[in-house]
Formats: sequence, structure tokens, C-alpha cells
Amino acid sequence: MAKTTEKPLKKVCIICAKSTIEDVYATLIMANGAVMEGIEAKVFFTFFGLDAITKKYMNRIKTATVGNPGLRAPGGLPFPTILGMLPGVEAGVSAMMKSQMAKLDIPPVDEFLEMITAGGGEIYACKLGMEMFKLEKEDLWDEVKDVLTVGEFYAMCGGENTQIIFT
Repeated sequence: MAKTTEKPLKKVCIICAKSTIEDVYATLIMANGAVMEGIEAKVFFTFFGLDAITKKYMNRIKTATVGNPGLRAPGGLPFPTILGMLPGVEAGVSAMMKSQMAKLDIPPVDEFLEMITAGGGEIYACKLGMEMFKLEKEDLWDEVKDVLTVGEFYAMCGGENTQIIFT
């Protein structure tokens, strides 16, 4: 039997396009995990994902209660989408999620971003998204490395043993 040797992953480029707790934290956990494993990590926040790196919104992200098939009520039953439309439900579910995360010692978004950049990870914002939402660099978390086009981000992601991940 022929023996194959796989080359180790050297770089991950992660794209975050939504600002729900589940999307932002998936991005942050994967980026932090890469940094902790010595893998180069670059994270690109685009469209609604920009909320995760916008000072005004970064620590106020919420759980999607409408159209989220993975959301479960206490006891494990599927969460009825119709309930997510009621006033206060999204805030309540989001508070519950944040409480559960705090019990697991999962940091808030700004602290998580600090951990990633302290470990050598890089955070980028999408130029088109910034223009669409009329955001300026000053609106963003201070350690956002740059505002790039998607083409510029892809150019940074080139090279052997690189994985691009879209959350």
C-alpha cells in the first residue's frame, strides 16, 4: 500500500459575513484555534459581519431566533421560529446564550479579537461593506489591520497549504 504524506496546514483565511452570535463566534473560535496551533490566521469581516468589528455593535450581537433550524428550546425541543418574532424573545435568547458562554469562560467579542491579534492573527474589514454601510475606519475596533477589497484579501490568502473558510 502506498503511503501518502499530507502537508500541514500553514494558513487559514476566514470570512465572516453575518453578525449573529453563532456566526461571529464560529469565526473567532476557528481563528483563535488556528493561532493557538501556530497556523497563520487572517479574518475578513464583510457585509453584516462588520458589526462584529464595529465598536458600536461588537459586544451587542444577538442570536438569530427566526430561521435558525439549529436553535433549541430548553429541553432540546426545536425552537418555534414564530416565537422569534415576539418582542423580547431575541434579546432573551441572546442573553441566555451569552450566559451559557460566560459559564464556559468564552470571552466577549472584543476580548476574543484581542486574543487573536495578540497571537499574531490579523483582522480585516471589507471595503465594499464599509462603503455600503457608510462606515469609516474610526468606527472599527482599533486593531483592525486594514480595509481591503475581497480581491486584495484573496491575494493575501494565496500560497501552499492555505484553507479559506466562509462562516
